[in-house]
Amino acid sequence: MTPNQIERIQTKIAKIKRELAADKKLWGGYHDSGGLRYLPPASYLQLQDYKGAMRYFNWFHKNFNNDSGYSIFLFEWTITLFKNNKRKEAEKRALETFFANTVLFNKFFGKELMDLEISEHLHFENPKLFNNLIYKHSDTDLLDFTAWLSEFIISEKFNQYAKEFMEIERRLNIEPVGVTRTQLVSRLASLLVDY
Repeated sequence: MTPNQIERIQTKIAKIKRELAADKKLWGGYHDSGGLRYLPPASYLQLQDYKGAMRYFNWFHKNFNNDSGYSIFLFEWTITLFKNNKRKEAEKRALETFFANTVLFNKFFGKELMDLEISEHLHFENPKLFNNLIYKHSDTDLLDFTAWLSEFIISEKFNQYAKEFMEIERRLNIEPVGVTRTQLVSRLASLLVDY
């Protein structure tokens, strides 16, 4: 990456931060209906500035702690945690990423996307959106992350959580409103808390 390219990316990050600060000043809190808050991580990762990305995610968590993000954003958070040697947190965020969209890891690893016959949490989290996923398992700067993630997703721990998650999701697709459905939703909400 040339110095000019680095400068352009840093300028882009600074501009987004200024726009978010102006948004907070205007509304007395963050409104950000355009989703600018999700953009900086990709730029930090492009710069391989993992410490900067970690500071950004800490800021995000402090200011948007009820915002679950979306799967690619969560994936970027997983990469950032891994690159900052926060493996336990990276495992939990990887599970969150999988729960947000079950096909993202397959896309990252260049595997055929499978239809798991469960609905994704959000209507816009579908496999077609990942045609432009900018992260690939073969990216030189992500080889260590790729090795770690490939081991983690075949671990007994991951598979236990993934299996329970998918079973709950399948049951929720057919379970009518009532006590059983409420129990399933409660268990789904507690899966990551228990990790």
